Amino acid sequence: MKLLDKDNIEKYKAFLINHDRCNFQQSMEWAKVKEPAWKSETIIVEDENKNIIASLMVLIRKIPLFGNLMYSPRGPVCDIHDEKVLKELTKSLNELAKKYKAFVLKIEPDIKSDDKEFRNIVSKLGYKIKDDAKNFSEEINPRYVFRLDIKNKTEDEIFSNFHSKTRYNVRLGEKKGVTIKEGNREDLKDFYKIMQVTGKRDNFIIRPLEYFQKMYDKLGDEHMKILMAYYEDKPISGILNIDYGNKVWYLYGASSNEHRNLMPNYALQWEGIKYAIKQKKEMYDFRGVSGVVDENHPQYGLYRFKKGFNAEFTEFIGEIYIPFKPLWYKMYKISEKLYKNSRGILMKLKGRK
Repeated sequence: MKLLDKDNIEKYKAFLINHDRCNFQQSMEWAKVKEPAWKSETIIVEDENKNIIASLMVLIRKIPLFGNLMYSPRGPVCDIHDEKVLKELTKSLNELAKKYKAFVLKIEPDIKSDDKEFRNIVSKLGYKIKDDAKNFSEEINPRYVFRLDIKNKTEDEIFSNFHSKTRYNVRLGEKKGVTIKEGNREDLKDFYKIMQVTGKRDNFIIRPLEYFQKMYDKLGDEHMKILMAYYEDKPISGILNIDYGNKVWYLYGASSNEHRNLMPNYALQWEGIKYAIKQKKEMYDFRGVSGVVDENHPQYGLYRFKKGFNAEFTEFIGEIYIPFKPLWYKMYKISEKLYKNSRGILMKLKGRK
């Protein structure tokens, strides 16, 4: 097992940023955001010339009563069809599990659900596959996302492919006087105030302001982009995007109850996409939507909003996992379900007040 050490950090950053499968959640910066609740270890595989050819950043957290849970968001970073490399990563993961006495390893790869070759390889290596999640609450990272291919495309090409109603809404805000500005750490305060309104309106729990400030401090303005929409000099909505490697991810959005008729969220997304095009990125990731595509579903509006930008509706494989202690893991899953159900009931009760 070869773990990343301080002498290889810069080499690892260069490997990650330049890899086609780069994901910000596999970065050292993201690991710092997750401290101290999560400890991180990064497994690397090198070739005969000591060049990194594969990696997997693992977050480790102590779960009361159960022990350590190992979780890797959006890994691995490698040729996902190279069985030899995946076997070497898995061997190291088993060693890491012994080191931390982990009861389970969970990985949520950004690999499409229909990738049969990857499915066959990981099944052969002893992983189990959970691919039945439909809603956000069932996994840590969303299984269904919208991703917009912007590689070698111009703004005009991208914009012309938007749904006609989306193009109209993007232009509407500008005509009505909405302005978009790039923010800084200080603007997170305004973003958070609006996020509180959004959470209350849409009935979801939000993170504290300090979390967003920590994100900014660890990722810096190089990787974290704050875009705010203003009307008559008052902030009315905002988005937080992550710029890392060959992609930009839309991570958080907040919108006021006021001036929603001006459609500022459309203008914000278009500004984020234009930024990604100028930076010569290959993909703009709108992130999660529900896998239940039904007009009666409470999250259908989010699906319709993102679909309007003509992004690809993408279904990932879900969760691959190794239960090192099957009984403990089964008990953990039961307790996790009970916790989520009770939290959902509390949120509904608060929403009625």
